Amino acid sequence: MLLFIHGFGSSGRGDKAQMLKAWCQEQGIHFMSPSLPNIPELAIETLQEIIEVIQKHEPVGLVGSSLGGFYATWLANHYNLPYVLVNPSVEPYITLERAIGQGVNFHDQSSYEWNAQHTESLLQFKVAKPNMEGCLLMVQTGDELLDYRQAVDYYSAAKQLVEEGGNHGFIGFDRHLKTITDFLQV
Repeated sequence: MLLFIHGFGSSGRGDKAQMLKAWCQEQGIHFMSPSLPNIPELAIETLQEIIEVIQKHEPVGLVGSSLGGFYATWLANHYNLPYVLVNPSVEPYITLERAIGQGVNFHDQSSYEWNAQHTESLLQFKVAKPNMEGCLLMVQTGDELLDYRQAVDYYSAAKQLVEEGGNHGFIGFDRHLKTITDFLQV
């Protein structure tokens, strides 16, 4: 099972999720991409419940984008799972301070509140020394929201794919679908 974890203000129906879903269907790989609550504890709790149920039946591999990459790091280390990170947020408890207030979901235009307590609560999911043996980092140097060098440094022992240019959404993501599923061995 490939479990895709979307980023902040996104949903399980985002572009990367849809590309992975179509690819996994073609390859006969089980796929799931839930739309997660904006409250970090609830998002992690939801993902834990999914992982614990699925693991009873088949192996799980994670793909996390942006904030989803932060969540994927914690989950992968908690459950010893392989994981792929796409332009991950390394310190969302800092970078998401700028998002405090009312937000609008990128896909369905629903509104939500992001407050200082949400930002601070992310600290409990910080992994001091993540297991990088089962980690593939994918970043683009043109990421306009996050400094890709922070991820390259933090995940220095992981397998890395660093592309020049691009953006936070990871231009050309569809070129790497096989690489992702091969790495996760799902």
